Amino acid sequence: MRAKWKAFLIDLDGTLYHGSHRIPGADELIHYLQSKNIPYLFVTNNSSRTPQGVADHLQEMGIPAEPEHVCTSSQAAAFYIASQRPNCRVAVIGEEGLTHALEQAGLKITEERPEYVVQGIDRHFNYDKLTHAVRWIMEGAGYILTNPDLLLPSEDGLTPGAGTIAASIQAAAGIKPIVIGKPSEILMNFALEKLSLPSENVAVIGDNIHTDILAGARAGCGTILTLTGITTHANLVVHSSAAGVQPDYIYKDLEALLQGIRNSDMEL
Repeated sequence: MRAKWKAFLIDLDGTLYHGSHRIPGADELIHYLQSKNIPYLFVTNNSSRTPQGVADHLQEMGIPAEPEHVCTSSQAAAFYIASQRPNCRVAVIGEEGLTHALEQAGLKITEERPEYVVQGIDRHFNYDKLTHAVRWIMEGAGYILTNPDLLLPSEDGLTPGAGTIAASIQAAAGIKPIVIGKPSEILMNFALEKLSLPSENVAVIGDNIHTDILAGARAGCGTILTLTGITTHANLVVHSSAAGVQPDYIYKDLEALLQGIRNSDMEL
């Protein structure tokens, strides 16, 4: 493992857990990073939870976590909008995590002449919300999408994600959104700013070549693929070819990854 890497950006679902079940070695990996004072952040496309909610979910599975270690697509979306137009008016199609992030960034949530429509996962999405979003966007509001995930894992199977909702809005309005979450580098750049480290000193750990690894590569980070979720040994070649990117390192599981970190001569 490369000595120049001094910190990690770590994906969650599929990398450290599946739903509410911890992947073997996830707790040991975080405990080790803490024991060696190796900086890390949890970076997730999930827009529904607040950082505290993400930390609580990890802690429930025995994975050490604090909200200051969490970077969500909602936080990155709020930061992006606030940097473009501070204190502006935004309409929200989303859940608690998105609303909280926008309010924390000083943005004004409204349904009257919004300057931006900010959309994430919304499990109460309906025709009225679709109608309002399309009209706002067609009237000139910017369209921000927290993450493009079409499907999400759940305890009883796959469910539609934020990208599925976005597909209906985009089809009706004829406008493509600015995508914040992986595979966009915007979320990764937000996390890098929190770490205060250049991208060449940071490696992204994730299970999905199409999102985690591609986003890391676009941001100029190192990339480490774990075969614990979406990308497996069986589909690795197909996924790599489709994404057009190769990870710097591939590990079959988190135990193998931790051994690789332990055996490395990283400059910590």
